[in-house]
Amino acid sequence: MAVTLVLRALGLGDLLTAVPALRALRDARPGDRLVLAAPAALAPLAALTGAVDEVLPTPGLGALRPDSVPRPGLAVNLHGRGPRSIADLLRTRPRAVVTHRHAAFPALDGPPWRDDVHEVRRWCDLLRHSGIAADPARLELPPPPAAASACPAPGAVVVHPGAASRARRWPPGRFAAVARALADRRTGPGARVVVTGSEAERPLATEVAVRAGLGHSAVRAGGDLTHLAALVAGAALVVCGDTGVGHLATAFGTPSVLLFGPTPPARWGPPPDRPRHVALWAGEAGDPHAPRPDPGLLRLTVPEVTDAALTLLVGGVPCRRTAAGDRSPSGSSARATSG
Repeated sequence: MAVTLVLRALGLGDLLTAVPALRALRDARPGDRLVLAAPAALAPLAALTGAVDEVLPTPGLGALRPDSVPRPGLAVNLHGRGPRSIADLLRTRPRAVVTHRHAAFPALDGPPWRDDVHEVRRWCDLLRHSGIAADPARLELPPPPAAASACPAPGAVVVHPGAASRARRWPPGRFAAVARALADRRTGPGARVVVTGSEAERPLATEVAVRAGLGHSAVRAGGDLTHLAALVAGAALVVCGDTGVGHLATAFGTPSVLLFGPTPPARWGPPPDRPRHVALWAGEAGDPHAPRPDPGLLRLTVPEVTDAALTLLVGGVPCRRTAAGDRSPSGSSARATSG
């Protein structure tokens, strides 16, 4: 059986933004075995796409071994702009390669990399350049098979204060204030609120839960991605920053309030035509790798986040504080991978 090899050795949000491209590849090459080179922990989510036959455990660039997969008929670079990602794929000796253009590999055709494009559309456009039709709207995932029984807090509000970089982390005291307001629900009975995070984020999740007056029982940190996915799929609402949990909410159709900064939602946010997902952004792009919370992110206030969340909980459509057109400063692109 012919093999299509796809490299996307990144995180949860990166996988979810690549779902439309993965589905396009499956449709274009239905007889191939589609192998996704990605971190092993993402395998349960990759299976939900209906497009991936196998996840080849690949924790990052340089980890794709040439002998780990049969020679691909097609290798697709959904990882970044190169040159390291291109070199990783070329070591598998593919018969054909789909990638963005890079000066280090003049023999490979491909479109130039653009900073001013949404991450989902970026990979669909790459495939279209090679004659493969791709629809960026195909983001939805079915809930995990055991979601109904595995979800420990059905109908809860999920507050997720963590993010991969400090620049994208809204202060824990503000998350706690929002969680407390949602639990109080001054206009009626309070919502059940749980605070999520990775195992490494357990202290942060605990701090938010305790400061919100929720106690340790509200902490849902640690566990695998299937557990987290079931929790998000069964939630009434998600409140988080620009992180993978926000992409899970989009994938499962769970209403969400997403706090953006320094990366504009026009690059990594939910589709703007889906009113159940509200991206709040102060209109300032900045350094996504800065060692402290982005100044634009800090301009988002507890009252506006709380108001957006409460409005979604009662089925309304909140106002969105975003800057139309995304006029980002030159050179301040989102989390564009240089690999």
